[in-house]
Amino acid sequence: MFIEERILTLFKRNFHHTCTYWSVFFSFGLCIAFLGPTILDLQCQTQSTLSQITWVFFSQQLCLLIGSSIGGVFKKTLLTALMALFVSSLLISVIFAIIPFCHNVLLLAIAMAVSGLVMGIIDTIANIQLVSIYQKDSAVFLQALHFFIGFGALVSPLIADPFLSETGCRVGNVTENVTEIMHHFRNTLRNSPIVTHNVSMDHVSSEGEPERSIVSYAFWIMATINLPVPIAVLFLMYREQLIPCCPSTNPRLLDKDELAMENQGAEGPDKEPKDLEEGGGEGGILSCCQNVNLRGLPVSFFGIHIFGGMVLFMTDGIVGAYAGFVYTYAVSPPMSLPNKTAGYLASIFWAAITAGRLVSIPLAFRFQPVRLLMINLAGVIVTVLLLLLLYTNSVFLFVGTTLLGLFLSSIFPCMLAYTEDILDYQGCATSVLVTSAGMGEMVMQVLVGSIIQSEGSYSFLLCGMIIGCIGFVLFFGLLFFHHRHRNYLTGTSVKSAMVKELPPPQATVELSKTEPTESS
Repeated sequence: MFIEERILTLFKRNFHHTCTYWSVFFSFGLCIAFLGPTILDLQCQTQSTLSQITWVFFSQQLCLLIGSSIGGVFKKTLLTALMALFVSSLLISVIFAIIPFCHNVLLLAIAMAVSGLVMGIIDTIANIQLVSIYQKDSAVFLQALHFFIGFGALVSPLIADPFLSETGCRVGNVTENVTEIMHHFRNTLRNSPIVTHNVSMDHVSSEGEPERSIVSYAFWIMATINLPVPIAVLFLMYREQLIPCCPSTNPRLLDKDELAMENQGAEGPDKEPKDLEEGGGEGGILSCCQNVNLRGLPVSFFGIHIFGGMVLFMTDGIVGAYAGFVYTYAVSPPMSLPNKTAGYLASIFWAAITAGRLVSIPLAFRFQPVRLLMINLAGVIVTVLLLLLLYTNSVFLFVGTTLLGLFLSSIFPCMLAYTEDILDYQGCATSVLVTSAGMGEMVMQVLVGSIIQSEGSYSFLLCGMIIGCIGFVLFFGLLFFHHRHRNYLTGTSVKSAMVKELPPPQATVELSKTEPTESS
């Protein structure tokens, strides 16, 4: 069969839990992708500059990083894990509903900070939960999990696109705002009708009050679409008898013994339930440092965590920066695409990520994660290089966006499965990688946004090229430490086997005592 019977059996046993985690990741994707195409409308709504609105990205990604770091704290029992997922997914709907009322950039930043916090909690809990359930078989389920991020991120721009402003908006002097967004075109584009059409802001009435943007309806639609997700989590809690108002004799906790028995086919009979209980990933990075005995560990152990995290720092940074600013890049010279046309780029990008993760599910059965990582990282560099060379070709911008999404799609789940496999599924790698990826999105969005404003739109692709090359070099560092760690484990196993073959110390002493007697 294409899928092993053992994996199907394991999936059937954990069907409800797995589908619930997948649905929660749909909320994650829904929330992560709407800022890109709506950034200019939100800029109009808050009457802010591009530099100011960029800090909204920063606030979301900073709190996503914090949420990823502390998310494992809520995973001690199934009750706390599901309760955290329920509250987090419900808050996402609330945030969508109140964004249209945030007419100040500070209020918008606070709302996005809350959304980032709950997204980080969702990210950590769902990833660690699936890794702990499926362990060596987790690669395919992680690909499916991250497929739902792409699916939610695809739906979000599609909903927003019909409600995007046709002509943008104007706040005060349109010339001042255009030059603030595109500094390097200050002299040549000051009176350009194209810029006035594409990078303008919301019309201000004679009384000075901005016109209400119809993009508000997009946020309310997304809030409604997301509501079934917390309901699904609540239903799982009801089935597990974890709702306080429901009668329950013995509330089911996260039964690690059962999970260990389910995975004996992949891990072998020597894997003890205690090994899962002592995994360092349950409390996030801080708990990892406390639970794992760092003394005596080889340098390769730390190198795998550091280089694996840095690769995701770069690649997820590209995802965040590209999704956030490809719309701004497209409506700016030299592309100067119409707002509606440029709005489809974010949808295409996330559609490619969704399709790539869907295709990666069967590929995970046939190819090792390290091979997929190598192909994807090389593909990212080649695609961005072609976008740089054909920077005036609007058709290839759509083609390149599709290719970039396909190559970036499976890097995170492949890296997660690869590093956890190297480190024997102790859980710490998951927390480190999730946190590093969130940090990359946070830093790169702010960095790229600042560079675009000061150096011009062409620097957007140049930044992507530099980040991709650095990530590729770091990946070779990861391979080096994997080789060192494998040699360390081989040497340790050989020493253990030699120690077992030696006679007991007591027998050696007795032998030394009897030898003189026999000779005498």
